[in-house]
Amino acid sequence: MKTTRRGRPFVKDTHDLFATLSVSLGLQSHRVLFRVFPNSFTTNEAVANLSSLKFSQSNRSADPNDPTRIITTTTTTTFSMPRDMAKGICQLFMDARLIENAADLVSPAFKDRGIYMITPKGLHVLERFITKNGITAQHMMRVFAQQPICMKLLHLERTSADDEIIITKSVVEILWRRFVGRDPNVSSLSEDILVAQKSYRWYQQADTASTDEVDRSIGIVLRRVKSRSSPSDDNEFEYRFPAWSVIEWMCEFSTCVGPDEAAELAAHFVRYGLIALVMDKGRVKEGNIIAEVISGGAGGGAGAAMEKGEFRATGKAIYKITREGIKAAQWPEVQSDVTAGASATNLTPHREDSSSTLGRPPFHSSRSTEDPQDSASVAESDGSLLPTPIIPKIWTPDGHESVDRDLQAKDSHAARLKHILDEPALRSLFREFLRSNFCEENLSFWLDVQDFKRRLNTTSSAVATAVSGKASKTAGHLAMEKHKQDLITMVTVIYNTYLAPSSPCELNIDHNLRAELATYTNQNTSHTEATSNGQIEPGFPKTFHANQLQETVQLYERIQTYIFRLMATDSVPKFCKTERVSEICINPVITMPKQGVVCHLDAFRFRP
Repeated sequence: MKTTRRGRPFVKDTHDLFATLSVSLGLQSHRVLFRVFPNSFTTNEAVANLSSLKFSQSNRSADPNDPTRIITTTTTTTFSMPRDMAKGICQLFMDARLIENAADLVSPAFKDRGIYMITPKGLHVLERFITKNGITAQHMMRVFAQQPICMKLLHLERTSADDEIIITKSVVEILWRRFVGRDPNVSSLSEDILVAQKSYRWYQQADTASTDEVDRSIGIVLRRVKSRSSPSDDNEFEYRFPAWSVIEWMCEFSTCVGPDEAAELAAHFVRYGLIALVMDKGRVKEGNIIAEVISGGAGGGAGAAMEKGEFRATGKAIYKITREGIKAAQWPEVQSDVTAGASATNLTPHREDSSSTLGRPPFHSSRSTEDPQDSASVAESDGSLLPTPIIPKIWTPDGHESVDRDLQAKDSHAARLKHILDEPALRSLFREFLRSNFCEENLSFWLDVQDFKRRLNTTSSAVATAVSGKASKTAGHLAMEKHKQDLITMVTVIYNTYLAPSSPCELNIDHNLRAELATYTNQNTSHTEATSNGQIEPGFPKTFHANQLQETVQLYERIQTYIFRLMATDSVPKFCKTERVSEICINPVITMPKQGVVCHLDAFRFRP
């Protein structure tokens, strides 16, 4: 594995290795004294699996010389390491908040005799890995059903050379807004109660948690105190937070791999003038972090208020959000409290001035080595807090708005629908809208076909035991046959659910497609396989061959394309006008290198 200048593996390799290990573990209940920890594993179990870990991935594609044949390429990756190295890898998982010591939550070290559990962040990483690689992990379904999962993990884009986090003005802007939340996450609870809430786990007694629980995922917990700079003004307040809470939040709700990276990101907040140190009465102790960043260079960013930024992650350090930070946060209820005398922010103006923002090009970093994709370096996960915008506004490279409105209007509905389908939060709203209009089956069919195509192309497995070559071949062959039968079963279920005559969720498709589907079905089924109502019996999959499966996929894809166009032209315009969608408003910036233009993605404003 490639390592960084800090000596740790690249983040992607760390996440992949963690997910592979998690799939290979049994995750059973373990007892310590009078406490039982479900879905946990021991140090010895983790080390033993890492010493002999195997990950196999199979990709299927049509033979270019013979379309009737399917070529299967299987790639097997084997990890083998001594005990000390395995413990070091597990310590990296601890630092990245992928696992935690179940019996001692405050312990940051991976111990010899410990019991560990996967954290909500770790479950998020594991779920993405399983979905991406098509792993059939039935034993993990119980874990996902019982444990909470982090739905709002912020993915930080990194350089391909050294895996350092890319820092630009737009990245800091997006990260800051995610860090402080859409509204101030103010709490009046005592520190003891907040610590107790943070230490509460789902398997404990229900009365352990406070009824006024604070949701840390929506933003860092703040204290609202009277401003010392204006003691005579009763309406002047400051928002403060302890330095250690920044480290905890960054590690748990972003892809930071340790406290050092989290402290460096916080130092960039200081450098951009978003936060400022209020007090630090304690001494610097072992384990405290003093992070200092400078402008320029890899990860330095440009356009900040100061050349250097220092963040003191000590036990007694307290920071506050500055006026610049409040303006950059774009809190709608707090904007009026920011006086007109405050200096102009280094970031994008707040929402009230969004019209002027749209009238000029977005930010560009002054780094000469900056990749065109750097302005989109921060991406939300599938459970994003920030909804994906769906209406593009196109800018030419010289900063002028494109005049090709006809082309933009032609594809705008399809672009909106694509972003809706990619964003789980929007997709859920869209499903509710379709359900209210009695056409939910269109979205369900599209998603089922997408899942079917993903399963067709890739299947993976992760095991931690070495087997002989003959046994491995037999097991692989059986797994391939089972996978094929599962795919054919999915073909049947999709047909009987959406396409068969009088099916429970029958689609309204073009008559030519309907006729072609009927002809194809009649040619590939016998009289004993089709019932009187036109549906296919479960025995039908046994007669399917590989080439027939590929033909069915192509036909399903054509129907899927038709349904996509139908939703884009008929449902999306109405959906964008609904009240719930119109409330969502953000203005991120992305680049489109292939087209040579920069796009400013507007909010859900529907332009007729």
